[in-house]
Amino acid sequence: MADVTREVERKYEGGDGGFPEVTGTAGVARVVDRGLAELDATYYDTPDERLAAASLTLRRRTGGSDAGWHVKFPVAPGVRDEIRAPLSDTVPEEIAALVRSRVRGAGLVPVLRLRSVRHVLDLLDAEDTLLAEASTDTVTAERLNRAGGTAHWTETEVELADGGDPALLDRIEKRLRAAGLKPSKSPSKLARALEETGGRASSGGTPAAPVTAGDHVLAYLREQREAILSGDPAVRRDLPDAVHRMRVATRRARSALRGFRDVLDPAATAPLAAELKWLAGELGLDRDQEVLAERLTADLAGLPDDLVTGPVRERLTGWAGARHHSTRAHLIGVLDSARYLALLDTLDALLADPPLLKRAARKPGKTLAKALRKDFAKLSRLVDTALELPPGEERDRTLHEARKKAKRTRYGAEAAADALGAPARALVKSMKSLTTLLGEHQDAVMARHTLRELAAVAHGAGESGFPYGVLYGREERRAERVEGELPGRWRTVTERVAGRLI
Repeated sequence: MADVTREVERKYEGGDGGFPEVTGTAGVARVVDRGLAELDATYYDTPDERLAAASLTLRRRTGGSDAGWHVKFPVAPGVRDEIRAPLSDTVPEEIAALVRSRVRGAGLVPVLRLRSVRHVLDLLDAEDTLLAEASTDTVTAERLNRAGGTAHWTETEVELADGGDPALLDRIEKRLRAAGLKPSKSPSKLARALEETGGRASSGGTPAAPVTAGDHVLAYLREQREAILSGDPAVRRDLPDAVHRMRVATRRARSALRGFRDVLDPAATAPLAAELKWLAGELGLDRDQEVLAERLTADLAGLPDDLVTGPVRERLTGWAGARHHSTRAHLIGVLDSARYLALLDTLDALLADPPLLKRAARKPGKTLAKALRKDFAKLSRLVDTALELPPGEERDRTLHEARKKAKRTRYGAEAAADALGAPARALVKSMKSLTTLLGEHQDAVMARHTLRELAAVAHGAGESGFPYGVLYGREERRAERVEGELPGRWRTVTERVAGRLI
């Protein structure tokens, strides 16, 4: 099984090669010399070094206390999540899966060998609790995958102990700087080694600042592509909100393809848009269930004890757990599927050679604003239709369609925000407000559907259906409240938006 640790560290270069005296600094009462360790790590990547381009590290290391396979994901500057698996001859499946969205069919090859002699010091407080680990590494790097060479350097690291206060590193850094050490210019050994042994494989460089309408749309699509790729391992690790973030990125990408039809040829983008819709739907299976489970659990907890008859809590907990397990297993299968990996390849190909139309070369103002006006007009028709319908299933469906259209309008405004400025940002704000309200309505609709199912199962088992009826009534009132609030909210939205998109 893979282990996960949060690595909070800082790297330094310069100085005289030794670690300065820090006793008495930042609560350090004692420094214990743990001696030398010899580390030998082989780093793996695709032939075009996609992992390094995304600041990911995959290595097989021997020596030291944590020999094995390691993959590291950036979290923030100086902070990475490290996932470890036992030593083996080939990349373990649980590690390979975490980089599959990047690697796909390209395969992994050894790109670099790093050998280090590490001098390790433990920084302890007055109670001998570990505060941080300091090390001085003498490093030799050897390029393996293409013409290059070797590099040698010495660096110092200070890694915070588990659960430690990051402010400790700030205080220690002052002492290190005073001793002549300075923060490393490279975020990791791998980044420095690649640079000093021949550089990274070309990744096309950083795109220029967007100028045309096409530039703005493509920049937005690149952001969503990266969010999808970053979201994949987070979903596999079952991190909080990971499914939601990945699903939103998928929807944003699809909205850009469908909304800016004067910029990207819809005939060329339609197949990819359809696949993005499929992926968003698959991600929604887990996300929608998660939201419902949280909602119903919170509602049940808020009921007085005398209204909760029978094993309703156990039934709800069992339903939520069983649904999560089954949908999660299905979702991992989706992320491992040839269809999903082909979708990523298609998205990459579109960004590499976009099917731009003539209007894509124009200044963004008129072109992007026109697309937003079209989306808002469609949204207006849906909301107006819903408000004219009597309460019931047809109104529920129309409000749900309006919610989806409002999200698409919001995503389009996000893509255009840098080009259109305040009008687009105002539209984003208005659409957030509207989708929040309509989302509350849709959640109430779905909660009632689920409560009917749970009540039927409970009835079949001879249990009381009363608590489900109480919760159902609450959801009805919530939906009614939204429907009563919607006309006023919609008037506010239209007043804010009217005339602002030139």
